[in-house]
This record gives sequence, C-alpha cells and structure tokens, in this order.
Amino acid sequence: MGMIDIKNAQDVSTATVVAGGLLGGWLTARETGVRPLGGVVLAAAGVWAGRSWLATTTVPTTVGLSALYVGAFGASHPLAKQIGAWPSVLAVTAVASTAAYALADR
Repeated sequence: MGMIDIKNAQDVSTATVVAGGLLGGWLTARETGVRPLGGVVLAAAGVWAGRSWLATTTVPTTVGLSALYVGAFGASHPLAKQIGAWPSVLAVTAVASTAAYALADR
C-alpha cells in the first residue's frame, strides 16, 4: 500500500480551503441532515488551513485567522435569521476567505 502524498503547507491556497470548509460543512450538514458530519468537514478544513497558516505566517496571524474562521461559522447562524441561510454562508465565507488570501496566501 502506497503512502498518501500531502501537499506542502506552503503550497496550499488557504482561501480555497476556508471557502471549502465553510461552504462544504454547511452543505454536508444540510444535505445529510447530520450536523456533526458538517462539523467534521468544517474542522478538517480548519486544521488543514491552520497547518498552512502556521507554516507561512506568524503565530498571531495564525491565531487571528483561526479565530476568524471559527467566528465566521458562529456568526453565520444568527445572520441566517436575518438574511437567510445561503446569503449568510456566502457572506461569512467571503469575509473569511478574503482575509486568508490577504494575510496568508498573497
């Protein structure tokens, strides 16, 4: 059995991973009806992005981006009551992935 090749942390587009985690986690929970499964997708993407942030930025930037990622997930819930689920998820994803691009990927 062969080993799995994992992309170098410095070569990962974390903005894409953040978007995939937030959108993918929400879609997984929505389509399966199993919210913890969506949480697994969200957590896996967060760990993947965090690994890259730690390798390419400073510890404070990694902590800030990680907090923003988790905060975006949390903020999407009350925001969804105001503007709807899809717009809420898209809005928080745009903010978090833009920050990841600006602070880590660029």
